[in-house]
Amino acid sequence: MTRQAIFPANRHALYEEHGYSAAIRSGDLLFVSGQVGSRADGTPEPDFERQVQLAFENLNSTLGAAGCTMDDIVDVTSFHTDPENQFGTIMAVKQQVFSKPPYPNWTAIGVNWLAGFDFEIKVVARIPASAPA
Repeated sequence: MTRQAIFPANRHALYEEHGYSAAIRSGDLLFVSGQVGSRADGTPEPDFERQVQLAFENLNSTLGAAGCTMDDIVDVTSFHTDPENQFGTIMAVKQQVFSKPPYPNWTAIGVNWLAGFDFEIKVVARIPASAPA
């Protein structure tokens, strides 16, 4: 099985600068790199709630580039620089994105560094049979 790099239409220089793909398609699975709340130029959004919303928007763009939606996500790992103080905001945004069951698996990890960001989300999704190859 070959790996296929996936990039959203409006990818920013962050991927090339750091030498990684937004996602890798392998068979019917999509492995999405950690998505952050970056603005178009790749810099962090300073407002935390907006940063979380942008991370989900960037995730959605990457999923869309592979023919997936949020409903195709099966596993989530999120990274948080201050989980105790951020959790309420994250849960409010999460509830907007995943508003009904079945919810994806989710593992949340507290970290002390995210390259200037405060939230990062990476996922594994199943690519629908109807998605273009």
